[in-house]
Amino acid sequence: MGGYLAHTMRWLPSITGFMLFGYIAGPSGMDVLSADALSSAHVIIDIALGLILYRLGLSLDIKAVLRSQYLLLATVLETVATFLAVYFVLRFFDVSALTAAIVAAICTSSSPAVLIHVGHELGAKGPVTDAAGSLVALNNVISFLVFSALLPIAHMEAEASWTVIVFEPLYRLLGSFLLAVVIAYGLHYLILATRKAKQYRLALVVGATMLALGLANALVLSILFAPLALGIIVRNIEHENVISNIEFGETFELFFIVLFVFAGANLHIDELMQYAPVAIALSFARGLSKWFGVFVAAKSYRMPPQAAVSTGLLLVPMAGLAIGLVQTTGQLFPQEIATVSALVFGAVAIFETIGPLIAVWAFKYSGEVGKEVRKKEE
Repeated sequence: MGGYLAHTMRWLPSITGFMLFGYIAGPSGMDVLSADALSSAHVIIDIALGLILYRLGLSLDIKAVLRSQYLLLATVLETVATFLAVYFVLRFFDVSALTAAIVAAICTSSSPAVLIHVGHELGAKGPVTDAAGSLVALNNVISFLVFSALLPIAHMEAEASWTVIVFEPLYRLLGSFLLAVVIAYGLHYLILATRKAKQYRLALVVGATMLALGLANALVLSILFAPLALGIIVRNIEHENVISNIEFGETFELFFIVLFVFAGANLHIDELMQYAPVAIALSFARGLSKWFGVFVAAKSYRMPPQAAVSTGLLLVPMAGLAIGLVQTTGQLFPQEIATVSALVFGAVAIFETIGPLIAVWAFKYSGEVGKEVRKKEE
């Protein structure tokens, strides 16, 4: 209903409607979705986010990225600028160096859910949409890698043993990647072996993603990096894009509804007001850094200003991976979670409120709205 009502306003994306109804039903509203209910619903959120991250991974063609100096430069400029800007803004507000670095690493990520959902809703198709998809995927990979690189420092401050300091981050990173490799190749060959049974392809893809999530959870790996890596590997080992071209269809909408209703229900006005000045400064620094980094790269390679502005703005929304990394921080470093969660959730609340609106405007400004719909009709 939230999505439907949002559709009645042309300028408002359905994601905003999902979040608003989540907030009304959540603990800060009518408390229909209580704090206990939200806590027990994490497995559903993990599944929804895992499938969204898998689909995002499919958008990253590593060979194409390596051939594109523009994408490489844009990735370097906007991720470095974002990390440094967020870090120094937090240090200005007297946040500790480690906490500031962890939050900065998390804020390097961008929202795949907003990009995929709003793009699909508007029927966006073209070079800006493709470039934004690749950059968001790269943002999330880099965010996870930087976050993993900070784990040894956090373990040292917590006075952990040297085996934990060295091997725990490597185990989570390499273990998640190896798990994704095994499942990706298994899925690839299984799809080829059952080529004639096309009706089962979507079930096999969803099953493979669920398997990655389940094994990652059981083996204490990353339930965020494993599905993202799975999508990336599947896309890059295929020659005919048999799996990559599988359409999830209208049922995929359910996962976006679940994710954003959950996000809306988790908004707490009291906490947001308490950390409002820092969250606003952090959000402004992050948004400006991402947009500026892409804009400079695009201008360096004489990309059209319209494309440069649109691509940069599509990286501004932040949600799913950031929330997941906050949960990981809470599991690994309970002593850091209070400040990290308050800062990141404050920024996420801002970006989830304005992010979909920014994405709608960016897609329309790019001139690529409706191209996917027209292509299907032709």
